[in-house]
Amino acid sequence: MATSTTHEVDADAAEELLLDLVETPSPSGEEDAAAERLIAFFEAHDREVFRDEVGNVRAPADDSVLLTSHVDTVPGEIPVRVEDDPADEVLSDRDAADEDTRVLWGRGSVDATGPLAAMAVAAVETGVSFVGVMQEETDSAGAHFLVEDRDAPGAVVNGEPSGWDGITLGYRGLIAGTYVATSESGHTSRPEPNAIEHATSWWAAVREAVSEVGGDEFDPVFEQVTAKPVSIDGGTSEDGLSVEATMDVQLRIPPALDAGSLRELADGELDLGTVNWGTPIPPVMESPRTPVARALRGAIRRSEGDPRLLRKTGTSDMNVFAREWDCPMATYGPGDSDLDHAPDERLPLAEYHRAIAVLTDAAADLAEGDAA
Repeated sequence: MATSTTHEVDADAAEELLLDLVETPSPSGEEDAAAERLIAFFEAHDREVFRDEVGNVRAPADDSVLLTSHVDTVPGEIPVRVEDDPADEVLSDRDAADEDTRVLWGRGSVDATGPLAAMAVAAVETGVSFVGVMQEETDSAGAHFLVEDRDAPGAVVNGEPSGWDGITLGYRGLIAGTYVATSESGHTSRPEPNAIEHATSWWAAVREAVSEVGGDEFDPVFEQVTAKPVSIDGGTSEDGLSVEATMDVQLRIPPALDAGSLRELADGELDLGTVNWGTPIPPVMESPRTPVARALRGAIRRSEGDPRLLRKTGTSDMNVFAREWDCPMATYGPGDSDLDHAPDERLPLAEYHRAIAVLTDAAADLAEGDAA
């Protein structure tokens, strides 16, 4: 285990890190500049830090706790600015009463540069391990490499927006596939369906089929299967002899189901074509009674908050960690997740600082074993 050192990070330095990272474009595959800024932050605080084979920023230390979040963001330019906005609806009642009503606008401020910066600061202040992973927004390449390259830590806090008083315990899983079909070309007046019609008919049948296994209309979305087409392409082939269709699709998997059964169900609706399925990401649902959940709840209460336990309908790197590591974990971070990927993405700076305090408090408790 690397030597564990602790350093105090003042509020100005914490804000400087956040603003620098938000001002540094880091869409998936283009994270190098942001990664170098993280490295400079850890080096300035006498921490060992390096980039691994896939580009993850790793600062090993006290491995009883690993704080980790992703460096990449989705594409999109939002002018970076800090505005004083006491009426901003993303502020809670308690936030609105605070003196600091500044709001940071910019791509990644919520998903997940805010959580990333908060975790980097908390890792320096407590001397626990940190990893900034690559490409969470695409294929989670950084998380997949990490679980193969190192043993499980004592506990994991994964960084995604939950609100400073929220703790995310569950995510649905994901299986993605690509449908491919080819049919003979012919005059469009002919009644026989072509490949494009087969593609759309197949997907309509899949949506109907999964609606019957994923719960009824009164179930929460978390307990349902969500079937979503991501892209579709089709038309006459270059030689003019066939009609081709390609459709990329995703199925979100609730904890009560598994990828294999959904894949079998979808394949059973095929009349023409094939589906090439990717590696599934299983759902995860952690107990609210784990040491990580208890540590975060206690830290939120000590910051005068009322902890909220959350389940998310999407998928995160926590799914990857939970599949491979047998250790307690939860997801936490500042920001309103309704603003993920949104054109008005923004983060109240008061919430960012409060999240740092919660993470620092919780990580210290976990490192000392107080939350066990």
